[in-house]
Amino acid sequence: MVVIEALDKSYGSSDSALLALSDIDLTIEEGQFVSLLGPSGCGKSTLLKIIAGLIPASAGRITIDGKVVDGPGPERAVVFQDYALFPWMTVQDNVEFGLEARAVPAEERRAASAELLRVVGLSDFAQKFPHQLSGGMKQRVSIARALAVKPSLLLMDEPFGALDAQTRQGLQDELLRIWRVYKKTVVFVTHSIEEAIYLSDRIVVMTARPGRIKAVIDVDEERPRDPTSAGMSALHREVRAVLSEEITRAAALEHDMMVAR
Repeated sequence: MVVIEALDKSYGSSDSALLALSDIDLTIEEGQFVSLLGPSGCGKSTLLKIIAGLIPASAGRITIDGKVVDGPGPERAVVFQDYALFPWMTVQDNVEFGLEARAVPAEERRAASAELLRVVGLSDFAQKFPHQLSGGMKQRVSIARALAVKPSLLLMDEPFGALDAQTRQGLQDELLRIWRVYKKTVVFVTHSIEEAIYLSDRIVVMTARPGRIKAVIDVDEERPRDPTSAGMSALHREVRAVLSEEITRAAALEHDMMVAR
């Protein structure tokens, strides 16, 4: 579904450009759940935003179902860490926002939002406002809003990063349930090894800046997954061994930059 070829991303002028991503090649098949994992500053979120069409690549290209990405598209929806809900809108109106922007008739919007709020367990909160919700509930509204426009590709930028451990685990299970129901392709940015192996079909481990693909690790454990099982523990050790090298290198790069200043 998604094909990324020889992708680079630089920031700044040509004389002092900062290379954020370098020579990214990756294919994501339809229906897969793929996590991007790497040290802070490696370009995970940058890559996600380029796939979303929110920022351009400096070189290379991305195609989705054979069409070159040159900006946002209706087949993609993004869920951010900070919820990005409109505080003056009710939960229902937030979910319907994208549909209203596409001039979907009111009756159809109401039916779609009612169904999605039922799926995410928030039917009783349709007329509440974001400030009346917990963090986990806000993120469920964000997911419902993203699904409302019927994207084939769901892009998630550390959506559970700000939540407590218990809420995070609950939303991971909720996301997997929704993923099975709606059969979406998901690209998921995370800093957590545990989250990546619990959720993913494949884990893409990225290097310290400039971000390159260091390894692609398949997760073949059957769902529902037991994080304490022997297979999951072995995967955790494998991913940690690959990632630890890059975390150490990222720390060294940060130290060198501090000294240079």
